[in-house]
Amino acid sequence: MKSDGRPATIYDVARQAGVSHQTVTRLLSGFEGIRPATRARVEEAIASLEYRPNRAARLLRTNRSNRIGALAQEMTKSGPSMVIKGASRRAHEVGYVLDIVMVDGYDDNSILDVLTTFQHDRVAGILATAQTEQMQQIFLSLPITVPMQMGSHVDDPAGRHDIQAKTGQLAAQHLAGLGHRKALVISGGRDWMSAQERLKGFQAEGLRSGIEVLVEYGDWTPESGYRIGRGLDLDAGITAIFAENDHMALGAIRALHERGCEAPRDISIMGVDDILESRYLTPPLTTVAIDFEAEGRFAIDLLVSRVDGAERPGPERVPAPRLIERESTRAI
Repeated sequence: MKSDGRPATIYDVARQAGVSHQTVTRLLSGFEGIRPATRARVEEAIASLEYRPNRAARLLRTNRSNRIGALAQEMTKSGPSMVIKGASRRAHEVGYVLDIVMVDGYDDNSILDVLTTFQHDRVAGILATAQTEQMQQIFLSLPITVPMQMGSHVDDPAGRHDIQAKTGQLAAQHLAGLGHRKALVISGGRDWMSAQERLKGFQAEGLRSGIEVLVEYGDWTPESGYRIGRGLDLDAGITAIFAENDHMALGAIRALHERGCEAPRDISIMGVDDILESRYLTPPLTTVAIDFEAEGRFAIDLLVSRVDGAERPGPERVPAPRLIERESTRAI
């Protein structure tokens, strides 16, 4: 942005960096043969002027679509809705329109119909935020001719940037640090990849920290947490519960309260998401916060890099999950 409030142009960037506008164009298009010092000056000018390439104009010149098709599921849930919010905002910033269609991630026909429609409509790319195993299998099996992206997933065999696994790891570290040695995980479901990764992260850290881990499967809803809480064996020696989202945690807290088992006096309970209600529960809920909007923005950048054939952005751009310790957990 220039001092007079007008958006900066490529010529403004070139003038401030002391280069030709052709050099700026080459850098923005991914050309690697630019000297490091020159690249640094141009990048500094872009950041200083808050320059945004006019992607919409470029798409018009090349007769390419500016629409991205997004398959979404469970939009009533906090995490998925915030991912879509971040994705939609980022798409707009880089010159695309996000067409959001709700699907049933367990219904092949629902997924196939939407993917077929998107392909016929010649969208620039397809983003799936509904990350069930079924969705993944269909994505991998269909001969779709446009670029596709499953959420913010990146190929990283070492798991260094697996946000979901880190979420479970953080929870286990917190409970182990409080002295807990037997914990129940209320998982979001067997078919959700995020639920699987959170469980794996908790189990792996639990193994390192000496926590015996038991597992019950819910479906992300307070009702499933309540059901599991009502059926929990209170004589099994479980001292802590990690629910893979806050909604299941609050259901479990209610069920255990009805049975005379209070958190954290009798059992520590924590969740994931840091929903707005979590700090106002009785007791306020310990949780692991994930920057879902950043995930959505990153997912769009991954997809656009596929569309443009550009270098993929680094996953370190997504903030790591962070523990928010409140009153629902305590040392034993």
